[in-house]
Amino acid sequence: MVQLAVVEGVLERITYANEDSGYTVARVDTGRGGGDLLTVVGSLLGAQPGESLRMEGRWGSHPQYGRQFTVENYTTVLPATIQGIRRYLGSGLIKGVGPRIADRIVVHFGTDTLDVIEKEPARLIEVPGLGPKRTRSIAAAWEEQKAIKEVMVFLQGVGVSTSIAVRIYKQYGDASITVVREEPYRLAADVWGIGFLTADRIAQSVGIPHDSPERAKAGLRHALSQSADQGHCFLPEEQLIADAVKLLQVDTGLVIDCLAELAEDGPDGAGVVRERVPGPDGGEPVTAVYLVPFHRAELSLAAQLTRLLKAPDDRLAAFGDVQWDKALAWLAGRTGAELAPEQQEAVRLALTSKVAVLTGGPGCGKSFTVRSVVELARAKKAKVVLAAPTGRAAKRLAELTGADASTVHRLLELKPGGDAAYDRDRPLDADLVVVDEASMLDLLLANKLVKAVAPGAHLLLVGDVDQLPSVGAGEVLRDLLAPGSPVPAVRLTRIFRQAQQSGVVTNAHRINSGVQPITQGMADFFLFVEEDTEEAGRLTVDVAARRVPARFGLDPRRDIQVLAPMHRGPAGAGTLNGLLQQAITPARPDLPERRFGGRVFRVGDKVTQIRNNYEKGENGVFNGTVGVVTALDEVEQRLTVRTDEDEEVGYDFDELDELAHAYAVTIHRSQGSEYPAVVIPVTTGAWMMLQRNLLYTAVTRAKKLVVLVGSRRALGQAVRTVSAGRRCTALDFRLAEGGVRL
Repeated sequence: MVQLAVVEGVLERITYANEDSGYTVARVDTGRGGGDLLTVVGSLLGAQPGESLRMEGRWGSHPQYGRQFTVENYTTVLPATIQGIRRYLGSGLIKGVGPRIADRIVVHFGTDTLDVIEKEPARLIEVPGLGPKRTRSIAAAWEEQKAIKEVMVFLQGVGVSTSIAVRIYKQYGDASITVVREEPYRLAADVWGIGFLTADRIAQSVGIPHDSPERAKAGLRHALSQSADQGHCFLPEEQLIADAVKLLQVDTGLVIDCLAELAEDGPDGAGVVRERVPGPDGGEPVTAVYLVPFHRAELSLAAQLTRLLKAPDDRLAAFGDVQWDKALAWLAGRTGAELAPEQQEAVRLALTSKVAVLTGGPGCGKSFTVRSVVELARAKKAKVVLAAPTGRAAKRLAELTGADASTVHRLLELKPGGDAAYDRDRPLDADLVVVDEASMLDLLLANKLVKAVAPGAHLLLVGDVDQLPSVGAGEVLRDLLAPGSPVPAVRLTRIFRQAQQSGVVTNAHRINSGVQPITQGMADFFLFVEEDTEEAGRLTVDVAARRVPARFGLDPRRDIQVLAPMHRGPAGAGTLNGLLQQAITPARPDLPERRFGGRVFRVGDKVTQIRNNYEKGENGVFNGTVGVVTALDEVEQRLTVRTDEDEEVGYDFDELDELAHAYAVTIHRSQGSEYPAVVIPVTTGAWMMLQRNLLYTAVTRAKKLVVLVGSRRALGQAVRTVSAGRRCTALDFRLAEGGVRL
């Protein structure tokens, strides 16, 4: 057996790190002098710049980068020299200690510094400029990083990333190692970022049997959770069993038995609910298996909508006997334009029906109809509340109506854990609630919203049902418009003359009808043809970062959005974000930055939140919220983002996996947003994702300009392909009159 070589040195910088695998490329100062740094590669999970490392591994040579050391394992060694201690403390390892404070501490305590922090932290107050509060926070940060390091060393053997190890510690504290060793599948439910596969890898490493019932139940819950991520509220039982057998690689009998046990645990435990419902598209009945929150929400949403529709009170009773000719004439004088007949119908419906839906494509007058509804309601002194699922959509609604509008989350004042301040027991003080971009409402959010509408109040849901459905589970708007639904609706179909002059509007309707868009002779709709996917990705960046800003005078960060059909691939949002960041916010010596995993965050970066976090901001920060990095404090280890809602939100460095760059986003993530210009790569590399409603959604995000980049063949595929199949939901069945359990 070949003996491993040993190298000791100070970790100077990390040049690359893969958060998923832990693979790291770093530069280490071995003290040889002359400023020479050694390249080391391998798993350096949890190591921080400034730490002294004792590394075991093998010497080798890279054809491009020369001599390097491949690390097999390492330990952290506390530095012994004053210079080493100063560098170690000032490296950003301990929150609140930067180079200046590190220098003061080391000047005062010398080589005893680390012993003092470890054993007598109260003595830090002796250091000039350190008060009791800072002293306590330094001592707490030292203890936390020590405890996290222990957890990371334990998890290193199963390849868990640094950020996940930090989260495990924050969730369980001193019990972390016990939970990981004895109940590893709890991690998938309790810790964001740990799915079943990671928990399963940990479970196997701590000796949980492959065919244990605990593993099978966790796998079934994971399969249902995955289906919810794909938009389904339930899975047919046969499909769930097949998915779980494939995932777990165990006998079908074990999965069936464990599913039966989960169903017995039912809604009161960590179980599932089984119920007979019609199959997708009204087919033969199936046994649906739900995770409990989705079953409860579906029953509740149907019941609450029925309750609103049948409420005996009417908070807009004044419109029951209004003279509509006079009302509409007054409105035309107020707005300066007359409503088309179908718009008039929509206005009457919203003001006389307790729940109503208004749908239609771009240029058909949805916005003007909404403004008209709000004007008339206000004229009768009604209390009107306006909301939308995203900050951008809420801003647009406010501009349109001249009244305040907020996100649905902020309107309901969602609290940590997801509970709302407003619900059935404490309804919103509103006579009319208008929600725009309602195609984005998923089942869970729609249920919270409808619960908060007071009996007798009116609810108007406005959206384009032909766009992509919500990112979260459900197809609420489509289910409300399904045949047999008791909810009245108006669909606007007439494209107004002014909108007919827009290539964006014209082509959106062409795409929605299955007709190829016109890509020549338009002033606001272009196609740059590039057959090669990789070249199309590079051209997309050039168009978005240079050509469109130069030609149309638009700001590449604020006004232009790249919308990609998928995240992966050379023309996917992931790759394009890296290239766009280089073009728009390149590295500069005077520009602060922070590396996290494979990403580098800089002041000025356009970013998006990728999970709901109810703890952040005034009322939480939610998946899809976009903002710009405005500050980066390496001492406090904190980054600040100003969101689209003009709220400053702070992120500790160990929370940066909640953020992704947003120079390019997937089309799914762009729902509810509107941008002056969009650039859309349409390539054969995204073949499986190219569908009509995806392209239609992307085009309708643009206010002024659309640029497609890619191949005509891929564009043809997108226009021709109708989305396959409905999501598994039973809301339409529950809403339909006479709907009973099968």
